Amino acid sequence: MNQATLDATIHLPVGSPPLACVDIGGTKVAISMADHRGISGKVSEPTAKEGNNDALAQQIIRMIGESCALAGIPLSSVGSVGVSSCGPFVLNDGLVELAAPNICGGLAGKARGLPNDWMSALLEAPLRAAFKNVRVENDGVGALEAERRWGALQGLRNCAYVTWSTGIGMGLCVDGHILRGKNGNAGHGGHIFVSDNDEALCGCGLVGDVEALVAGNAIARRFAAQGYADASALFTAARAGDARAIEIIDALCHVMGRALFNITALMDLQRIALGGSVFWHNQDYLLPRLQAFMHGKLPALTNGLEIVPAGLGERVGDFAALALVMR
Repeated sequence: MNQATLDATIHLPVGSPPLACVDIGGTKVAISMADHRGISGKVSEPTAKEGNNDALAQQIIRMIGESCALAGIPLSSVGSVGVSSCGPFVLNDGLVELAAPNICGGLAGKARGLPNDWMSALLEAPLRAAFKNVRVENDGVGALEAERRWGALQGLRNCAYVTWSTGIGMGLCVDGHILRGKNGNAGHGGHIFVSDNDEALCGCGLVGDVEALVAGNAIARRFAAQGYADASALFTAARAGDARAIEIIDALCHVMGRALFNITALMDLQRIALGGSVFWHNQDYLLPRLQAFMHGKLPALTNGLEIVPAGLGERVGDFAALALVMR
């Protein structure tokens, strides 16, 4: 769906109360407002990771006010707040707190270098104190709902959205039902074990999971000493013919390919839509390798499976939170 079609399609009926759309990632928080005119007032900041463990929630409350001002919407008119967030989640009195490896420094300890010792970050309780209607979901679930409504997963009952970004996130749908689990954590396939690499420390404290090996921040941690400061530097070198960079990327695709096969084997999927900054900026390089990895592996499960780019492209995060609260 092109930009003009998206903007023409995704808007609220005239007279509907505006909705706040909150996208929380390990790197940044982005907030927009949605009303009958479409989506506007987008503001973005690095994710708060210092101070008390309500710092992120207070940042979001402030940014919603700034987004409203930018969009020309009275803060008092906001009807609902949809929050699409990286996880995992923990529940405290039934309300979501974040135990996100790229936000909470207490999970893996000082070795990961985060500037806090939080075991969890307050989220839903402060938001509900400020706004009447709040829905918080795993960002994989939010993106999955958006892709099923407007993107590459429309009309499918067995599908997944996978983000390859700062972290690795997933949203899963089987038989038309979006999976959530006891704490809303279904789809955390970034933390499945795929390697015995004892140097790949994830922010969650595990060693050798998918996220520790291939996520955007893992690429910087693992390969900076070899001359590849981040994912951009690695892919630039590979495109220039650097044999070592090509070898590294092939190994990354082997790990991600295993993860995609695992969820396909477990869920019997029809299509997987891929997004996230690492994938999106390098999809021409990554997509053929991931498709090739899957080809021929246990055909009873993988024949007919499609691996495609997210239909909403780089804007999937903008629409993930909206999909949670738009009726």
